[in-house]
Amino acid sequence: MEPPVPAEHRIDMNGYRALREHAAWIDLAGRGKIRVSGEDRVRFLHAMTTNHVEQLAPGHGHYAFFLNSQGRILADVYLFHLGEFFLLDTEPETADKVFQHLDKYVIADDVTLSAETADWSTLGIEGPDAAAAVAALGAPVPVADYRIASWGARFVARAAATGPIGFRIFAPASERPALLADLAGAAILEADAEAARTVRIEHAKPRYGDEITERYLTQETGQLHAVNFNKGCYLGQEIVERVRSRAQIHRRLASVHIRSTIPPTPGTKLKVDGKDAGEIASAAFSPALDEVVALAYVRVEHEAARSEMWVEGPEPRLSAYLA
Repeated sequence: MEPPVPAEHRIDMNGYRALREHAAWIDLAGRGKIRVSGEDRVRFLHAMTTNHVEQLAPGHGHYAFFLNSQGRILADVYLFHLGEFFLLDTEPETADKVFQHLDKYVIADDVTLSAETADWSTLGIEGPDAAAAVAALGAPVPVADYRIASWGARFVARAAATGPIGFRIFAPASERPALLADLAGAAILEADAEAARTVRIEHAKPRYGDEITERYLTQETGQLHAVNFNKGCYLGQEIVERVRSRAQIHRRLASVHIRSTIPPTPGTKLKVDGKDAGEIASAAFSPALDEVVALAYVRVEHEAARSEMWVEGPEPRLSAYLA
């Protein structure tokens, strides 16, 4: 019999079940916010990101990467067109990094960057019934991915971090107490950070800073919705196009299940016939599946063959298989 799940991997089961089966809210208040304004804002962001900013109309948004000149991923971003400005929504760890990266390339452009993380309060509402939960707040419900709907001084964007369906509510920081009261009034439960992390790994939704880092190329992550392959030149495009045209990747992010209750640490190797076949990027115990779920970079030949793999470590050996 395996030992029980360690305390650091235990989650609030009420929030976990709500997020998987109904709807729950997750706290995104720490995410970075950068306002980009000025006459050249569209052209500038188009040249700095992997997606097609010039095609975005007000009220629309998309997901994109910032790359360096070697094609490595510096950060990811949800980019929302709010008319006179764009709001960039980034991971907490990359907000300053993105700001400095953009500021470095603002030379003769009519572009103004403003760090506005403290000015906004952001939360997510996710799960199968997320749309109904948003409507229960009296908020508009965007019908397409990355679309935006105004809600007074707030706005709602359709963007999911943990599964197929999710929304983000962006409100002035001063409105956070009222927004939390609205959530309580609508009986929408909070899912804590560990519950949100577990559900997103169950749904194979990578996060920058965990599964996506500067170590990886765009195609290795599998997040091709972040890229428009027909747009004009942007920073890092040459590498992206070279990889696309030559199909030169040797590993790809994949969903892996492990017959265990103890998540292996990031960096743990996966083996086939004693040779390296992959590497764990993140892992969590799934109460719903009663085994460990993981995101791992797996060599493409083993991904294609759906090889059974073994987790590197002391005996007894743990079997890992592609979801």
